[in-house]
Amino acid sequence: MSAHGNKRWLKRAAGVLLVGAVAAALVVACTNAAVIATSKPAIVSIEETTAYDADAIVVLGASVLSDGTPSRILQDRLDVAIELYLAGAAPKLIMSGDNSTVSYNEVRGMKNYAISQGVPSEDVFCDHAGFSTYETMYRAKHVFGAERIIIATQTYHLYRAIYDANGLGMEAVGVASDSRSYSGQTWYDLREIPARTKDFFYVIAQTPSTFVGDSISLHQSGDVTD
Repeated sequence: MSAHGNKRWLKRAAGVLLVGAVAAALVVACTNAAVIATSKPAIVSIEETTAYDADAIVVLGASVLSDGTPSRILQDRLDVAIELYLAGAAPKLIMSGDNSTVSYNEVRGMKNYAISQGVPSEDVFCDHAGFSTYETMYRAKHVFGAERIIIATQTYHLYRAIYDANGLGMEAVGVASDSRSYSGQTWYDLREIPARTKDFFYVIAQTPSTFVGDSISLHQSGDVTD
């Protein structure tokens, strides 16, 4: 190929790449806008949930420390969920997080913390396979049989969680747990951008969670899930 031909090929390749990049950016921007716009009205105060008649409060997992106690960001989610429970917003809590290895168990630490704050053990269910926000919502619907839920997490995360829940056939509202500023918040915000796009398409496809398993009734003791 001549030098002139090489230049022409490179121009075409650059044009294709530019078009692809613009198209990808538009998809990300549009899906994020859709997720946020449709979910924002469902972010409410604790007081607004008391007449909601929810089946459960779902707490989305985050990291636990080496001694099993919640990190600051997770503790704030738990504190809001416990306040909701004590206010009578829902009769059960679902602690959903990562327990993919024997040595790491987010949900055990979450349940222990709730119990230490006065929540009866039998009212706390553990979802050991909540490996992502989407999977938590899929399992809340298809494993725990929830139809109406209240979600406790930070605002940046609530948009996606509410969108997933609604897209999977549940009625959902969320209560923000923005009690303080968090180190790494910029990273959390940036990570949410592609995550919202991913979940947008997961909802369309109704993608099953990694593990589904047997149904678990919320009308029994949560201790069966320990």
